[in-house]
Amino acid sequence: MFRLRSLVPIFLSCFFFWFRLSFGHLITCSGIVPMRYRSDTVSITDFGGVGDGKTLNTKAFREAIFRIQHLRRRGGTLLYVPPGVYLTESFNLTSRMTLYLARGAVIRATQDTLNWPLVAPLPSYGRGRERPGGRYMSFIHGDGLRDVVITGENGTIDGQGGIWWDMWRKGSLQFTRPNLVEFMNSRGIIISNVIFRDSPFWNIHPVYCSNVVIRYVTIVAPSDSPNTDGIDPDSSSNVCIEDSFISTGDDLVAVKSGWDEYGIAYGRPSSHITIRRITGSSPFAGIAVGSETSGGVENVLAENIVLYNSGIGVNIKTNIGRGGFIRNITVSQFFMENVRTGIKIAGDTGDHPDNGFDPNALPYVKGVTLKNIWGVRVQQAGSIQGLKNAPFTGICLSKINLHGVTGPRSPPWKCSDVSGAAIEVSPWPCAQLTSTQQSDSCAGHV
Repeated sequence: MFRLRSLVPIFLSCFFFWFRLSFGHLITCSGIVPMRYRSDTVSITDFGGVGDGKTLNTKAFREAIFRIQHLRRRGGTLLYVPPGVYLTESFNLTSRMTLYLARGAVIRATQDTLNWPLVAPLPSYGRGRERPGGRYMSFIHGDGLRDVVITGENGTIDGQGGIWWDMWRKGSLQFTRPNLVEFMNSRGIIISNVIFRDSPFWNIHPVYCSNVVIRYVTIVAPSDSPNTDGIDPDSSSNVCIEDSFISTGDDLVAVKSGWDEYGIAYGRPSSHITIRRITGSSPFAGIAVGSETSGGVENVLAENIVLYNSGIGVNIKTNIGRGGFIRNITVSQFFMENVRTGIKIAGDTGDHPDNGFDPNALPYVKGVTLKNIWGVRVQQAGSIQGLKNAPFTGICLSKINLHGVTGPRSPPWKCSDVSGAAIEVSPWPCAQLTSTQQSDSCAGHV
């Protein structure tokens, strides 16, 4: 039977957008990277591309990008992909280019996993995230690039991830699965107005990047697809994620910065990350920090988020051996419906790359502000559990209402090794967050 409550997330998402347009300037961070106009344009069909869903177009994409790279037109070049289904193996982008997908255009990954190229593990991870050794190259890849745009008229980048998910379930993976799109060591990146479907692993992964805008994208994968995170800014700075719909099998947005001793040694934090006006669903978290945070994560703002039929609303997660820091994290204007746990901040989450991690490398978590959060049908309000020798401090909960389901349930809050303050929170949180002597944790955030 159709229920009105199923439309609540849509209503609220539309409300946020209408409110900004009607009563003031639409707040956006997208200006950190200007959209480039490319006067030089080529089509994938100029290089023999065939959009019949059967012809392998790897040679066409690689030749087109080689041409863009070596002719170096002033202002760069736009590669146009017309309507059709273009089957291809993975390929690399180049600087000063736009990959433009027309309406009805699909760039589809081949399912030939045996010939998929391998790349070295990320230095801040030390090995593949799933398997020791190297990792499969992302479907669309870029390393050391400047001024790159992936955009269009809501065309689709289809990873055909099912074959990879089956290998993961069967335990037959030799190396870590490929991301759908990954930029490394790059800056001035825009991804907008594209649909991303069925990624083999993480969907969009900017790592060691700066000045990245991801806006007006749709990211979808089945809820049981393993590790299909939506967007994972990783050891990156000045990242803007806005106005998008994400429904996948893992965290919608997860901020990361390296894994245990490798991330500590690499020492590159994620900082100045803005996440705004995201709607979606996940069996895991809506907005996450971690658990790989060994390079540090700071100055993250997430606001105007709508989440439904999900595992956790806000999840800040780390572990012993991670080291690093998590500080100055703010989440506000967050609506959630039918969620298992509203808020979870934990120091015991995630695995380790090997036995070389230092158990004395404890994470530092301070200055987490969660405010103006409303939830209905939330099974457990929250859990904030720090580490005995590294308590989480400066936690502020302000104006939070998380309404539970009827019938027996666990206590609304679980807390340990944490200090901070709570103001106008329902259900009332744990005693560690109610001391008036610690109200400075919420100063300036109410």
